[in-house]
Amino acid sequence: MSIPFLSFGPQNQQIRAQVLAAMAQVFDSEWYVLGEAVKRFEAEYAVFNQTAACVGVANGLDALHLALRALGIRAGDEVLVPSNTYIATWLAVSMVGATPVPVEPNLATYNLDPARLEAAITPRTRAILPVHLYGQACQMSEIMAIATKYNLHVVEDNAQAQGASFGGQPTGSFGILNATSFYPGKNLGALGDAGAITTNDTDLAQQLQALRNYGSQQKYYNEVLGYNSRLDELQAAVLSVKLPFLTEWTQQRQAIAAQYQAELAGIPELHLPVVAPDATHVYHLYVVRSSKRNALQRYLAEQGIGTLIHYPVPPHSQVAYKNLGYQAGDFPVAEEIAATCLSLPLWPGMSHEQVKTIAEHIHSFHHKHE
Repeated sequence: MSIPFLSFGPQNQQIRAQVLAAMAQVFDSEWYVLGEAVKRFEAEYAVFNQTAACVGVANGLDALHLALRALGIRAGDEVLVPSNTYIATWLAVSMVGATPVPVEPNLATYNLDPARLEAAITPRTRAILPVHLYGQACQMSEIMAIATKYNLHVVEDNAQAQGASFGGQPTGSFGILNATSFYPGKNLGALGDAGAITTNDTDLAQQLQALRNYGSQQKYYNEVLGYNSRLDELQAAVLSVKLPFLTEWTQQRQAIAAQYQAELAGIPELHLPVVAPDATHVYHLYVVRSSKRNALQRYLAEQGIGTLIHYPVPPHSQVAYKNLGYQAGDFPVAEEIAATCLSLPLWPGMSHEQVKTIAEHIHSFHHKHE
């Protein structure tokens, strides 16, 4: 049985007719940029996140960048970021001229460790950028308490955790501004690049509406130096079709993860995901860790099972950030995760038999390497 890392097939089949009808409606409207489809989705996604406003933008990186820009974060400022994350989190900080300051994660949850935050705060720290990595909510009560204590902004990176919550409150609603991506592989994915910013601050939402559109609220009148970063009408229409299915798809992801947890329990040296108290996990990715990661990945590939590594090189070790002067060993937790993590197949519509087959092959691999 060949099992890909990701398949859109079951989801696409479920919504195919609705998506095509929505796209045809945009086509027939003869209005293709910042029209009714974007307004409708922004309103729907704000309700979903229990926030006052949502501003659609071109992609997740732009969402982070414009959020930091709207908050006035600039050269000379510092932003606390996870040492274990996709590089886009750091790039957004660099794009406003500020310095990303890495903070190590909790090895069990992979998320930013609140206990390490205060030691990283300096007089130049302006914000904390927690990433709800792999689909699990960060420990937001502790992060928000530290932010309040030091008068820091919180900007959530919610790209991997749409529909997750902490203490019953949705991720993407804690920070003053919160960014997400609708890249196709995300839990709520478009058919191309797309992103959004959620907020309870309507004044900031208005600023972001201008920033995304050349710095203009009224056509040809530009109040600030802005950008061209607008959520596309077609993508917004597709996202409006998908959003009502997100809770159902999340439940499927959680059921698949629960089967993995049961099937893979008890394998020595295979670390399974751990969910923190008060947090929910929507399993954008199901990530395990093994000291034999590379061999395990090769073995699974030989059996026709696709896997990926999220992520093989931490941001501080990337050539792009060599100017920061970090060396191997500076962030050992992030480096250990990068060296041992492996993402197993997981998508809505994945069958019980497929999960069982993957688990059986993982057991077989470990029996051979005991």
